Amino acid sequence: MHFDVVVIGGGPAGLQAALTLGRARKSVLLCDAGPRRNAAATHVHNFVTRDGTPPDEMRRIARAQLAAYPLVVLHDGAVRAITGQRDAFAIVRDNDIVHARRVLLCTGMRDLLPPIDGFDALWGTSIVACPYCHGWEARDRSLGYLARNPAPVEFALMLQGWSPHVTLFTNGTVDVEPSVRARCAIQGVVIEERPIARLHAAGGRLTSVELVDGAHRAIDVLFHHPRQSHVPLVDALELTRQPTGHLLVGATDAQTSIAGIYAAGDLVTPAQSAIGAAGSAMFAAAMINHDLCPLLHPVPR
Repeated sequence: MHFDVVVIGGGPAGLQAALTLGRARKSVLLCDAGPRRNAAATHVHNFVTRDGTPPDEMRRIARAQLAAYPLVVLHDGAVRAITGQRDAFAIVRDNDIVHARRVLLCTGMRDLLPPIDGFDALWGTSIVACPYCHGWEARDRSLGYLARNPAPVEFALMLQGWSPHVTLFTNGTVDVEPSVRARCAIQGVVIEERPIARLHAAGGRLTSVELVDGAHRAIDVLFHHPRQSHVPLVDALELTRQPTGHLLVGATDAQTSIAGIYAAGDLVTPAQSAIGAAGSAMFAAAMINHDLCPLLHPVPR
């Protein structure tokens, strides 16, 4: 089978890319290995017309809408490898090989959660990353921010836009600059520098953070930006990366360091959200369509 574009990843980015390319009358194979990255999340927020929609329902609607475009094919299965070059890529699936002129990576990132007792079970419910996605639901509650390096500790100050009750946890590993410490004191942000021993929950919701000396901090919602890694398929391509580890793509074309392979969504930015991933993918898909248009690239005589 031959396609104009193979899109790998069936989240908001991949679904949007398939829609954009399908509407541009390009043949598209959308490969979705599942499951979705933040499987515990129950609602998508801060996405106009979809605020509060369950992620699985959003995915169902998107797939139903893609059915209107005959050149878009959905494949529920993994991509094992990508070989070849621009205009002649070979995409190795579970049981066969398909061919494509272009490839768009929308695989997202893998979250590497800290080894804190109780953390994994609460990730995606009462431990979250994005206040624009979850801050409204956490408003006026006791919020915490678990920092893992000095650069973003001011994030705790921003959380006061949603609640006056904010605690910055350094877990005994992050130094807080004197200027930030002074601003936290003025704004009423509590700085907790003792290491965290474990998290406590009731009814599947966070209730408190237990510190190494046995003390407890009552916290309803904890924010954290975990370390992230790429899926093995992306790692195997050895694409050029940004200092953050996310893929480096062209600002004007969304193309990676391998000609003909593009990337969009969470794997190209640490500023991650459903609507941001969809917007990124719409741009990348439009650039791919532009690249595939022969009238825009005449053959030299």
